[in-house]
Amino acid sequence: MAANYYLAFDFGASSGRAIIGKIENDKISLEEIHRFPNGPIQILGHLYWDFPYLFNELKKGITLAVKKGFPDLQGMGIDTWGVDFGLISKDNQLIGNPFCYRDSRTDGMLERALAKMPKEKIYEITGIQFMQFNSLFQLFSMVETGNHLLNIADKLLFMPDLFNFFLTGEKLNEYTIASTSQLLNAKEKNWAGDIFSGIGLPEKLFSPIIQPGTMIGDVLPEIKQETGIKRLEVIAPATHDTASAVVAVPALTGNWAYLSSGTWSLMGIEADAPIISDDSMRFNFTNEGGVNGKIRFLRNVMGLWLLQRCMFQWELDGKKVSYKEMDSLVETAQPFRSIINPDDAIFLNPPEMTKAIQEFCERSDQPVPRTRGEILRTIFESLALKYRFIMDVVNSVHDKKIDRLHIVGGGSQNQILNQFTANALGIPVIAGPAEATALGNIVVQAIAKKELNSVEEGRELIANSFELKEFTPENRNQWEEAYQRVKNLFR
Repeated sequence: MAANYYLAFDFGASSGRAIIGKIENDKISLEEIHRFPNGPIQILGHLYWDFPYLFNELKKGITLAVKKGFPDLQGMGIDTWGVDFGLISKDNQLIGNPFCYRDSRTDGMLERALAKMPKEKIYEITGIQFMQFNSLFQLFSMVETGNHLLNIADKLLFMPDLFNFFLTGEKLNEYTIASTSQLLNAKEKNWAGDIFSGIGLPEKLFSPIIQPGTMIGDVLPEIKQETGIKRLEVIAPATHDTASAVVAVPALTGNWAYLSSGTWSLMGIEADAPIISDDSMRFNFTNEGGVNGKIRFLRNVMGLWLLQRCMFQWELDGKKVSYKEMDSLVETAQPFRSIINPDDAIFLNPPEMTKAIQEFCERSDQPVPRTRGEILRTIFESLALKYRFIMDVVNSVHDKKIDRLHIVGGGSQNQILNQFTANALGIPVIAGPAEATALGNIVVQAIAKKELNSVEEGRELIANSFELKEFTPENRNQWEEAYQRVKNLFR
């Protein structure tokens, strides 16, 4: 069987990659051909994404694919983080750079929006977790402040839609990324008109919704000329990065849950229909779109962002911690000395993460972690115990008890956190693959091109192609005692 090649672009909040996926002889393999940094830029007190730079890096990736001998690609797909968007004018111009979800313009907007439309009504329609940076509240902040950009905008395109538009000229909103906005009716899988009218948002900005696997079209002639590609069909994968990562969960049997572990931790299950109840709203669970009509019932947790910001700060201070050193620092620190709630608002974007952790411990009457080992152990134990809390809620609202957890994404390589998670949950944890987002992206492209028949076939292909590591629970009594002591912190 001849090999087929696909190009996946995975844009994250800190970096982006262009990855070639090869499917041959019942195996799938990846080759990273381009990597580039990403990050918000602060201008006059606001945080923006540098879209022209990112689009240029995308074109570099296509050019490198040609130069490295991949001119005949079966397709190309783009996935990105959720909620953020760009505005397009009637003459097809980008109106300013997209805002970053961590920008302060949404401060207080959630509460002001809920004064116009009850929280219960919004959740009943959308089934989406309330977070102040959701697209709903980003747009509401623009309406409330009379932002003139809305007056000249013709269409709103979420980040992957924006890339697809400038590649093909097609203005479309893909389902999985649209579902993160809190502007979609979860049951009807279409725009929620009641939300637009209730909050006072302009519905005219939105385009028809397409499903994962839709063929969007060939790249524009100017892209071909600049990159040297002869033909490149753009295919919509699950364009939300977590939705693509879930496609790549190598689960073949059992009642499994997933944890997409990276800057954010997204933990949940695949469901056939939205799970919208008083409990799911009270515990702030979300119902985001998946492939083949599936719903990703999950909880979004401030994940390795906590670790990343601490390590960044230590490096600036000349006290850089290697990953090997991190293990020994954690192992020598006292267990369960201090536990934080990773989702406390103080951790969203503090000037110094270590001080934010110390402040949380001080105000919750716990010993304040001082050393790097104490801070690291606090982060890892707190994340693992928060995952346990999430699992308990999922088990209480779903009719099948979780018997294993699959951790995918970059965080699946963190063996201490994997082991702590198995200890806290009391069930086996299977770690890998690390490149789940790119793999899921490629699997959906291959299904669209009829090389694969189903997501299940793609998962089996991934399970046969990558080494997975299983972690079994240890020290269960100690972890159970700690969880019962601190679980009220997570409510």
